Amino acid sequence: MKRRMGALLAAALLCLSGCAPSGSGEGETLRIGVAVYKGSDTYITNMTQAMEEAAEHWSGETGRRVQISLSDAQENQNTQNEQIDRFLSLGYDVLCVNLVDRTDAARVIGKARKADVPVVFFNREPVQEDLESWEKVYYVGSDARQSAQLQARIVLELWEREPAALDKNGDGVLQYAMLEGESRHQDAMIRTEVAVQTLRDAGVPLERVESGIANWERSQADVLTEGWLLERPDIELILCNNDDMALGAADAVERLGLDLGNIVGIDGTPQGLAAVEEGRLLGTVIMDYAAHGQAIFDLARALSDGEEPEGLEDAEGGVIRIPMHIQRAETEPFGFSTRNR
Repeated sequence: MKRRMGALLAAALLCLSGCAPSGSGEGETLRIGVAVYKGSDTYITNMTQAMEEAAEHWSGETGRRVQISLSDAQENQNTQNEQIDRFLSLGYDVLCVNLVDRTDAARVIGKARKADVPVVFFNREPVQEDLESWEKVYYVGSDARQSAQLQARIVLELWEREPAALDKNGDGVLQYAMLEGESRHQDAMIRTEVAVQTLRDAGVPLERVESGIANWERSQADVLTEGWLLERPDIELILCNNDDMALGAADAVERLGLDLGNIVGIDGTPQGLAAVEEGRLLGTVIMDYAAHGQAIFDLARALSDGEEPEGLEDAEGGVIRIPMHIQRAETEPFGFSTRNR
């Protein structure tokens, strides 16, 4: 039954303002196939919902119908390839793809190019060689390196202002733990390395006492963190590659009855922002899922109609970067943005 429900979810059609035969001309339904790596991912869910809202708004303004069909690969690239094949066989106007495995981009591009269907990759960035292999391939996302630098900035500003708020044992060294995303995910590797290096370069004395892979999952992060804190109650900071894992760490802290609010995430999900406001997290980097969803839809619509996409004047190699900013506990957000690498 579980497998059957998963298949039904993967094939579910989310239709906005009705459905109609294929076609991208004026008055015809715009059909967008959206393939995601895992439908239960909080950030991806928020992003695709924002895309649907952007499509609904545009449809209301123009009177043109939009059909967005969402497929869930459940972390299986072979499944995603089959879902993309189906979109192409059904004559969809454009593909929006959140790859399970970024190294499989060339295969997806080859199939789409043969069918002359534009592709907008998002969230998981293909290598530049793949992005430059065809003029109808684009990527929408934020810069992983800069997201890690901003995460480090949250910690650094507190360290410079009130070091005792981080250095609980007063030894002059910040004992930290790291919750990582998937082992082969490029953003996870970059966020893990760059956040720590940024702090070290700024002169913060660091000692890594624990690290582990929680695969972006709140429940896995909860279990890992509980074990760490039982063994190493001297942990003073937990850096997390995303908000869901930061929330999992906070869950473990609360269950153990500890006073440890120095947990930092990345994503800026509604749940993550609420936790920052409540003081359960020290801060998060807002990746602005709404802006991602809007940009993905705008780009997909322009490509499907054969128009020159707007807003790409500063893009490099078909890449659109979405601005990021920081939210810290008991502070106003301050910004940082870029459209280039």
